[in-house]
Amino acid sequence: MSSESGGDLGLAVGDKQLAVGRGKVAFIPASDCHPCKEIFAITTVLWGDMSHANYMEKNMNIRKDFFHRNLFLIVVSIAFFYQGCTKTNQPPRAEVIETRLEKHGHVRVDPYYWLKERENPKVIDYLRAENQYTDVIMAPTKALQETLFTEFKTRIKQTDLSVPYKMDDYYYYTRVEGGKDYPIYCRKKGTLQGEEQVMLDANERAAGHGYYSVGQWAISSSQNLMAFSEDTVGRRFYDIRFKNLSSGKLLDDCIPQVTGNMAWANDNKTLFYTRQDPHTLRWYQIYRHVLGTPASKDALVFTEKDSTFSCGVRKSKSKRFLFIASHQTLSSEYQIMDADQPAGAFKLFTPRRRDHLYDIDHYGDYFYIVTNHEAKNFRLMKTPVSRTAQKFWQEVIPHRTDVLLEGIEIFKNQLVVVERKNGLIQLCIKPWSGDPMHYIDFEEPAYAAYPTNNYDFNTPLLRYSYSSLTTPHSIYDYDMDSRQKELLKRDEVLGGYDLNNYVSERHYAKTRDGVKVPISLVYRKGMTKDGSHPLLLYGYGSYGYSMDARFNPFRVSLLDRGFIYAIAHIRGGQEMGRWWYEDGKLLKKKNTFTDFIDCADYLVAQNYTSPEKLFAQGGSAGGLLMGAVLNMRPDLFKGALVAVPFVDVLTTMLDESIPLTTSEFDEWGNPNVKEYYDYILSYSPYDNLKARAYPNMLVLTSLHDSQVQYWEPAKYVARLRALKTDDNLLLLKTEMEAGHGGVSGRDKRYRETAFDYAFILKLAGIEK
Repeated sequence: MSSESGGDLGLAVGDKQLAVGRGKVAFIPASDCHPCKEIFAITTVLWGDMSHANYMEKNMNIRKDFFHRNLFLIVVSIAFFYQGCTKTNQPPRAEVIETRLEKHGHVRVDPYYWLKERENPKVIDYLRAENQYTDVIMAPTKALQETLFTEFKTRIKQTDLSVPYKMDDYYYYTRVEGGKDYPIYCRKKGTLQGEEQVMLDANERAAGHGYYSVGQWAISSSQNLMAFSEDTVGRRFYDIRFKNLSSGKLLDDCIPQVTGNMAWANDNKTLFYTRQDPHTLRWYQIYRHVLGTPASKDALVFTEKDSTFSCGVRKSKSKRFLFIASHQTLSSEYQIMDADQPAGAFKLFTPRRRDHLYDIDHYGDYFYIVTNHEAKNFRLMKTPVSRTAQKFWQEVIPHRTDVLLEGIEIFKNQLVVVERKNGLIQLCIKPWSGDPMHYIDFEEPAYAAYPTNNYDFNTPLLRYSYSSLTTPHSIYDYDMDSRQKELLKRDEVLGGYDLNNYVSERHYAKTRDGVKVPISLVYRKGMTKDGSHPLLLYGYGSYGYSMDARFNPFRVSLLDRGFIYAIAHIRGGQEMGRWWYEDGKLLKKKNTFTDFIDCADYLVAQNYTSPEKLFAQGGSAGGLLMGAVLNMRPDLFKGALVAVPFVDVLTTMLDESIPLTTSEFDEWGNPNVKEYYDYILSYSPYDNLKARAYPNMLVLTSLHDSQVQYWEPAKYVARLRALKTDDNLLLLKTEMEAGHGGVSGRDKRYRETAFDYAFILKLAGIEK
C-alpha cells in the first residue's frame, strides 16, 4: 500500500481502486495487501490510539493530520478495502513491458522479459505477491498438509545410521538425529567397535543459515585432513574448507565461491579443485591449492577454452592417478597426472573429437576405457599405462546392439560391468581369471540397482544399493565368489508399511510411430481397473538420464489414499539404449512429448485412470516436458506439478551469458542456426501459450536456482495467467532461500512435499 502527492491515499483491491483526496492514485495488487497489519494500524489510529501513527508514517506514507481531515472517507475506504480482502484474493498480474526479440528475421514480443532483473525490487515484489496468493488459495489444505507432514515424520526414522563402508583404515558413515535437519559425518578406525570420530556436524555448520548444503568432501592420503565444500545460498557456489581430524580444528585455509569439486594429491597437502565462470556457471578451470597458502595464490593448471565443454577433477580408484575430465554432450577428453607428483603437468590421454565419448579408470598396468568408438551402446577397451593413444586400445567387452554398457567397477579378482537391457539395470560379474561370467538376480519387474562405496580393491564383496517401487532402499553385500548376497540394511518404513500390500507392474505403451515405451507403475492391492482412480504420471526424458523405478517413502501417502503412481520411461532418456536418447533430442525432441502423451492415453485406455483423475509431474527438463505436453494436450490432464521448469527454451538458448546455454547446444540445438531456431520455437512452452483452457497447475521455482533461472517459471505463469480462458488453479511458489534442488533441511523438505501432495489431493477430491 502506498500514497503519493502529499496527503492523498489510494486504495485498491484486485482491479478496483478508490481515490481519497487530490492528486495521484496509488495502485496495490490484491496479493500485495497485508489486511491484518494495515487495517489494524488504521483503525487503532481512528479510535484514538496514536501509538500506531508512527507505523502509518513510516510504512504507508500517510501523515497523522490526514486522518483528522478525512475521517469519513477513510472509514469508507477501510470498509471497501476489508470487503475485498475477505474474499478469495484475485491472482496478481505482472506488469506488461514489451521487449522486442528478433532473430533470423522473425520477431517475438516478450511482455515479461523484465522479470529477469533479479535486483529489481518490483521483481521480488511480484514473486512475493504470487507466494501470498498461493498461500491464500492453499489455506484450506493446511490441515491436510499438516497430516501429510506428520505422516512423513512418523514414517521416516528420525534417528538413523547409514551402512558403514571401509575406505583405507577407517569405516565411514553418516547418522541423523531426531529433531535435527542435517547429517553428521563420522568414522571409526579399524573396526566398527572402535570409538566414533565426528568429522563434520552439518547441523552446527548450518546454524544461522536459511539454506545449507555440504557438496563434496574428501580425505587426504594420510587420513588426517578433511576437505569439504559448503553452500549457504543454494546457487551451488561453494566454499572449500579444511579440518585437521587429529586435532578437530578447522584450518585457516578457505577457497571461496567455487564448484565444490575436488581431489587430493598423495602428498597430504595439495588439493586440486574446479572453478566455475561467475556468470555462465560453466565449470572451466582447474586450480592447485597447497595448504598454508592463500587461495589467491593458487596455481591455475588448466582452462577449458571451448565454451561447449565443462571440466572437473577426480582421482582413480587405485589412487595412482589424478584425472581432469572435459565433457560435453557428444564428446569427452581426459588428462592424467601421477598423484605422487602434484607439481607436475597433466598429460593428454587421447584427444577429443566430435561424437567420441569415453570414460577411464586404472588398474595395475592398464587403463580401462568405456568408449562409444564404433559402438553406439559403448564397449570396454584397455590400454597400457605408458601408451594411451587410441591406436593402442584393445577390446575387452565388445559392443552389443541390445545392451547399453553404462560403467564398470574394478576389483582385484573380478570386473563388475553395469549394463542396461530392456530398460533395466543388470550387474554382470566377470572374473579376470576367465571363469564364466554371471549376473546378480533381481526378482522384481522394475527396480533400481547400482554399485556403491566400493573403495577396496582386494575384497570379493560387491556393495550395491537396491530399491523398487515397493521395496525400500536397501544395501547389499554380494560375495562374487560364492554368489551369496547379504542384506545389510533396508530402510525401515515406520507406521505399519508392508511391501506385500502394494503391486508393482511393468507395461509397454505403443506410441504413434510404433515404438514401445516402458511404463513402471505401483498401487495398493485391491485396486480395480475401472478408470476411477487418480494417477500421478512422472516423466523426464532428457540428457540421456534414465529414470529408474525407485522407492519413495513420501509416495506411500498417495498410494494409501487410492492414487496410482507411474513413470513413463520416454525417449530422451537412455533406458532402452543410446538410440533411445538420440531419438529424443535435437530435431527429434518432440518424440519425448508425444511419448508421454501416448503413455497417458495408454493408461486411460487400460482403465487405470481417466482424464478427470490424471495428473502429470516433471521438473527441470521434465518441467519443459510438462509445459510442452500441456500445450499439446491440455484436455488429457486434471492437473500438473511443474517444478523448476525449463519453459523459455528459445530465449534461454539464444543467450550465451545464461548458465549452461553453450554446453547444451548439442542437446537442444543452437538456435543461431535457423533450422534449430524454427524447431525450438515450434515447441518452446512459453512461446506456444495461447488463449485456451489449461489444467490446474502448481509451478515451483527457487530464486537462487543455478540450473533453470527463476524468471522462466515466473514469466511462464505471468503469461499463462493473462491468456488462459479457464478458472482452473494456476499457482506459482518461489522458494526465496533455495536453489535448483529446493529447500534444505529435513523438516523443510517434508513440508515442501506435503504442500505439493496437498495440491493434487485437493484436486482429486481427497481432503484427509
